[in-house]
Amino acid sequence: MIDGPTKDRGERTNKAFATIRRKFEVLRSVLDERAQRWWAGSEADAHGRGGVTLVHEATGMGRSTIRAGIREIAGRDADQAVPRALRKPGGGRKRLTDTQPGLFAALEKLVDPATRGDPMSPLRWTSKSMVKLATALQAQGFEVGPDSVARLLKEMKYSLQANRKTLEGSAHPDRDAQFQRIAEQSAEFMAAGQPVISVDSKKKELVGPYHNKGREYRPAGSPEPVKTHDFKDPELGKVTPHGVYDPVANVGWVSVGIDHDTAEFAVESLRRWWRTMGSQAYPQAQRLLITADCGGSNGYRTRAWKLGLQNLANELALEITVCHFPPGTSKWNKIEHRLFSQITQNWRGRPLTSHEVVVNLIANTTTTKGLRVQAALDTGRYPTAVKVTDEQMATVKVYPAEFHGEWNYTIKPLPAATQPEPCVNEKNVVG
Repeated sequence: MIDGPTKDRGERTNKAFATIRRKFEVLRSVLDERAQRWWAGSEADAHGRGGVTLVHEATGMGRSTIRAGIREIAGRDADQAVPRALRKPGGGRKRLTDTQPGLFAALEKLVDPATRGDPMSPLRWTSKSMVKLATALQAQGFEVGPDSVARLLKEMKYSLQANRKTLEGSAHPDRDAQFQRIAEQSAEFMAAGQPVISVDSKKKELVGPYHNKGREYRPAGSPEPVKTHDFKDPELGKVTPHGVYDPVANVGWVSVGIDHDTAEFAVESLRRWWRTMGSQAYPQAQRLLITADCGGSNGYRTRAWKLGLQNLANELALEITVCHFPPGTSKWNKIEHRLFSQITQNWRGRPLTSHEVVVNLIANTTTTKGLRVQAALDTGRYPTAVKVTDEQMATVKVYPAEFHGEWNYTIKPLPAATQPEPCVNEKNVVG
């Protein structure tokens, strides 16, 4: 049977024990060694007899340390400044780079992106994780672990970084001059009220319940289910969106093709844009300026592209001028960052489950700057490896510019009496 006063003392001791422990858990991370010692001494002194044992059991600090704290507090002048250095100069554990000369150099050789390391080392062909780097250093006789490797890399100003697309290949000496010409030509056409468009093909997209990069808001715990593997659906296949962008009106047209991305397909996309949007926006147009990449279906070396433009010029009675961007500079084409990037943003996280979904997502792409887009499915067939004969090329009246005529040229419509019979793929005629 515990009497009242004894029971009360036990409860007070337990409460004090818990209080000291809570204080210590909160303060230990922000107090240095001296401050911890002084705090422990002040707590023990405040509790009187048995205080040292109480603080020792609550914090795990040694009794001698706590007693030292009591003595230091008692003998310290209240106005005395607290020294910040806790150890004598040279005290504490030595740095790894001091005890193991050459460690920095060995680590830098392993992570250096250049070829200073051993080209036959397997580490050059693996992911350079902290564990693998530490293992490689240990094989060289260094005593170091993954945590120490991470700390050393931080001191060497290394950090985890992803790839960045900045390499454009070798720069053409006339690259800037061609940019200047494109700008001048665009300004001249716009000032005259003549249409200026940017054209290109977006990358092919799988159609079906496949993963699409990005995220969209959905009810919690119910992500859109998609296939685990991106094997092409034999019926839906892939689509190739070919775009036409008008930077003046900030409008775009996209033909969603289900067949090959050929020059014929690119010209057909232009034809559909003109019939659907261009002729209404520019009813008095006599000339058309097209800015395009150097390669692909609308490349400057593609004979089918120029033949198709000649047929289009004859049909629309328009003088067509083309300015190609220099090699390796396709990202400067306005259609890339003003139309295609917006389409990608609009359908992020949405599986492109059908042709209708693709067309609707493209057509509903808008921006706060007023971008409007129209889109339509092109079910035509565009075979590859179609050879354009010399006789056909003889009908193309190309007028190259004095400056890089291969990049800058004009195709004028032929008089009706001299126009050859156009080679038309009946399946591709717009109804």
